[in-house]
Amino acid sequence: MRVPLLFVVLAVAGVPAHSAYRNDTITSIRGIRVGHYTLTERPTGCTVVLADHGAVAGVAQRGAAPGTRETDVLRITNNAARVNGVVLSGGSAFGLDSANGATRWLDEQATGSRTAAARVPIVPAAVLIDLWVGGKPHIRPGADCGYRAAAGATHEPVRQGSIGAGAGATVGKLLGREHAMKGGVGSAAIVLRNGLRVAAIVAVNALGDVIDPRSGAVIAGARADDGSLADARRLLRSGAATVLSSLPAENTTIAVVATNARLTQASATYVAEMADAGYSRAIAPIHTIADGDTVFTLATGDWRGAADVATIGALAADAVADAIVRAVRQATGVAGVPAVRDLPQ
Repeated sequence: MRVPLLFVVLAVAGVPAHSAYRNDTITSIRGIRVGHYTLTERPTGCTVVLADHGAVAGVAQRGAAPGTRETDVLRITNNAARVNGVVLSGGSAFGLDSANGATRWLDEQATGSRTAAARVPIVPAAVLIDLWVGGKPHIRPGADCGYRAAAGATHEPVRQGSIGAGAGATVGKLLGREHAMKGGVGSAAIVLRNGLRVAAIVAVNALGDVIDPRSGAVIAGARADDGSLADARRLLRSGAATVLSSLPAENTTIAVVATNARLTQASATYVAEMADAGYSRAIAPIHTIADGDTVFTLATGDWRGAADVATIGALAADAVADAIVRAVRQATGVAGVPAVRDLPQ
């Protein structure tokens, strides 16, 4: 009997082929569910990552234009409870309302931190700006979007591309919006033979280009007048005119990293900071004054092995980079913004 090549590759890499073959996204971590809700009429949307039994969380935020909620509770100087989920949303600051809907759904499930009166769900959130895509800025994710995404969250492999928080996401805006390409949502997971799992889901809405870390080639990004990829790195080094100094803060790449390891809040924060390196591997330029890049960490604690924080952080960076590449490769063009699959081969 012939063995599929993918199974052979996974086995050589030390990955349990039967599980990785079925699901190599963030939901391959037990207890993690993901739900999307897309407002196709613009498009925009939100993505909800739920931790069935709560998770220790951390956050790292870089770039000068963040849009976030409840990140202060994740600071290591505070006595944070376990979080119940994270919301990633389009719609700029308006999209933060999506977290209210996810919180309401969790409340209806009697999920959250115990207080004297009731359980209170803890749901941090981050948003990206996609209001210009589709020409209908009055359409943006609200509480109903977050509620529907949470209610539809599953353990199935994550749907990727132009969906949820990635529905209106774009990349490669160094030469202006009219030269941009489609971003999206991507997810990737890494599984070690000892049972450690580290995974990421990323909504990619970067000012910069998306780079394949394996080849160093631009996959999606700013397009020249003839439609070819201009390569932001070359543009910047050549001194070509760009909109970098005058571009409004209309970009942001936001991510959730999850692991089945047991982490403290301090180590979860450290993992988020290391995971941020995945942005630098797959996006150029990154963390600009026009980006509000954020990474959350969720640690479920199901794995009982020794948690080497440095290893988890390094794997998280790899997962983030892989997820970014998948996001643009799975995206579809919308509202006149082309995707990778639309480029001449």
